[in-house]
Parts: sequence; structure tokens; C-alpha cells
Amino acid sequence: MTERERDVGDWPGFHGRFAYDDAADGDLPLSEDEAALLRDLGASGTTRRDFMKMLAMAGLSLSAAHALVGCRANGGQAAEGGGGGLKAGNDGVETVPVTLDVNGAKHQLDVDTRTSLLDALRERLHLTGTKKGCDHGQCGACTVLVGGERVLSCLTLAAQADGQAVFTVEGLAKGEELHPMQAAFIKHDGFQCGYCTPGQICSAVAVLNEIKRGDASHVTADVTRPVKELTDDEVRERMSGNICRCGAYPKIVAAVQDVHTGGAPRAQTWRFVPQEELAALDLQRKQASHDAV
Repeated sequence: MTERERDVGDWPGFHGRFAYDDAADGDLPLSEDEAALLRDLGASGTTRRDFMKMLAMAGLSLSAAHALVGCRANGGQAAEGGGGGLKAGNDGVETVPVTLDVNGAKHQLDVDTRTSLLDALRERLHLTGTKKGCDHGQCGACTVLVGGERVLSCLTLAAQADGQAVFTVEGLAKGEELHPMQAAFIKHDGFQCGYCTPGQICSAVAVLNEIKRGDASHVTADVTRPVKELTDDEVRERMSGNICRCGAYPKIVAAVQDVHTGGAPRAQTWRFVPQEELAALDLQRKQASHDAV
């Protein structure tokens, strides 16, 4: 090993050796991109020696550092040249112009390229009916309709909805007249706390559109033929992406079926259990437990 080589094999993120001259390289001032990268890491420094130390502490390899610096430089050039419609805001954040057609009204916005449709609706357009639940696409509280299809707005970029018709729960009613699905949820008491209800209603509206098209689901017996009958199992499967932590599922199913059938009477699928029957069931349970012992 020469004096120009430093073995940094034990440093996290570095593999092998790299050569530099203390006087020639170590004390050179940082470039603008290197200084910006240090700021992103929450560090400070004025020389390349400081730069290398902070990279080691952050667990970055030289190749990763070069890639980050290159991305920053290319990103700055793209922003200055206006490539891809991107613009750099005053704080250096890249934004993109979008036109959101929400509930029949068009809104022109400059949004951060990372902005979700959910955040654009709630924070920029102040349509807070759409709820932020898990923010991971697992609960369905943020469901809205985009181009007639239900989507999870927390996993959809605002830029993806550019120019498409977006409907939230606020846009379903016609003035003071509720959408049939909204009225059915009230009629059947298909909610308790109500937090998941906007997403449930938007999803239920999309379910009925799927049935009109004859779309199959996971529980469809014959996927080669259009679905014509909306069974309770079909409703449960198609609505399974919308979680109700209050457990109002039976009444949600009833509300969806009510709108689907136009309010036609349906056979009751539940009943109250008499005390005598409950006592008999309890006795059977105790006997089974005794026999097991």
C-alpha cells in the first residue's frame, strides 16, 4: 500500500480501497453538488475530507454518492430547461402543472411531483370528505372515482389524474338530493363512526357499475359469462377492500343490495335467537367442554 492509498474496507458502505492525495484532494473545497448532498444528509463540511467522512458515517458507497450527485445535477438542468413539464419551486422542489376535474369543476394546480391525489384533494382543494386512514392503500377510506373506476387516492399521484374526471363523496349528490347510495346507507344505518363511510359509498357506487358491465370477481362461479346476479357474497368480495372497524358490514351489504334492486323486498338473512335456543346452545357447549376434559 502506498501513501496515496487508504484502506477503508472497515468503513460502512465502502468496499475495497480508493486512492487520493491528502494535499491534492483531501483539502479541496466542495463542489456545489457535494455541498448540497451534505446538506441533504443534515451534515456540514467545507472540504472533500469532510465529504468522505460524512459519506462513511451515512453508509454510502462512492458509487452511490456519485449517482446522487449526478441525479442532483441532471435534475437541476432539467428544471432549468423545463424538460418534461417539471418546474423548480422557490424551495427547489420539483412541481408539475395538473388540471384536476373534480366533481365537475376544473382546478389548475402546480403540485409537487410526489403529491398524492388524496393530499391534493384534502390540502389543496379542501375536499375533506375523502379520508386519510392508513395512507398505505390497505383500509379503503380514501376511495374515490377516477374515470368511472374506484381508486385508492393515497396511492394515486395527483399527476396521474391530470385531465380525468374525479368524483369524491361530495360530488355524488345533486344539490340537496342525495345519491341513492348515500340515502341507502342512511336508511340501513350502514355506518357508526362514519370515518370509512365516504370510501365505502364511493366503492359501492363502483360495484354497481361493475355489475352493469358484467365484470367477474373472485367469487364468481362462471367467469366466462357476464355477471348478472349480485349476491351477498359478490357484494362482500367486491367491498372487501373497504374496512369498517365498527363492524357495520351486514348493513353495508343491505344498503348496496337496496340500491341494486331498486328497493325491492329481499328475504331476511338474519333472525333473533330465542333465549331457550341460546340456553340449549350454551348447554351443548358446556357438555362438549366437559367431554373434552
